[in-house]
Amino acid sequence: MGVTPKAPTRASVLIPAHNEADWLPGCLRALGQSDPVVGAVEVIVIANGCHDNTAELARGFSAEFAARGWALQVIELAEGSKLAALNAGEAAASGAVLVYLDADVRVSAPLLGQLVTALDCEAPRYGSGVPRVTTTGKDWVLKHYTRFWCTTPFMTVGVPGFGIFAMNRAGRARWGAWPDIISDDTFARLNFRPDERIAVSGTYDWPMIEGFAPLVRVRRRQDIGVEEVETLYPELLHNDDPHDQARPLWRRALSDPLGFVVFITVRLAIRAPILRSSNRWVRGR
Repeated sequence: MGVTPKAPTRASVLIPAHNEADWLPGCLRALGQSDPVVGAVEVIVIANGCHDNTAELARGFSAEFAARGWALQVIELAEGSKLAALNAGEAAASGAVLVYLDADVRVSAPLLGQLVTALDCEAPRYGSGVPRVTTTGKDWVLKHYTRFWCTTPFMTVGVPGFGIFAMNRAGRARWGAWPDIISDDTFARLNFRPDERIAVSGTYDWPMIEGFAPLVRVRRRQDIGVEEVETLYPELLHNDDPHDQARPLWRRALSDPLGFVVFITVRLAIRAPILRSSNRWVRGR
């Protein structure tokens, strides 16, 4: 009797995690409640430079994922580096579709299946869902800043892709190892033309950092990360989204003057020589 060949892995979900014990269980729990996906799925958690029980917590989901036919692998790295984690995770991944998921993101049930279906093609493709920026609502500045930030062209035009993005193997073949940069999501997105980026309707929750000083530090880091990509890889800039059809700033300011004032105040603080951090990897929340 012949042996039935193992079905090829349809998707690999890569989750780099650095001291994410407070967030990773919620991320994995939401992922495990995804709608059925055609084909096998493997989840690879790359615990990098952790001083907490991130890896142990991840392994605790093995039975839950196995019950739905998914494989779970936990890789532990001594170095705390997201890009090194991505490289290690990819080396272990076998999926036709690669999904890159931050450990503090919670996906909705339809999102994973939609990404896998959308990227199931031979042409290079990139995809992401619809972000829902979450806050506790207790931080007055953050509430108004976030409301206005969600009206910016980055959020309203194209496929932002922060928190979770995916690509097929043909798309991933466009570069070698992940470079040592801050903004991996910007680098990945700009390796695809706007017509190669697919927005699916599935949503995901992405938490915004609380507090004025942490917000300034994180947004400054994100600006530096984008500028780094622009400096090191100027040839990618032609793949940015055209913003000529975005809602003009003055219209957005008139419709939300308080949000505009708070947003501009934060932007000015980002450019000022205050609240600077020597940590290149300031958390996004």
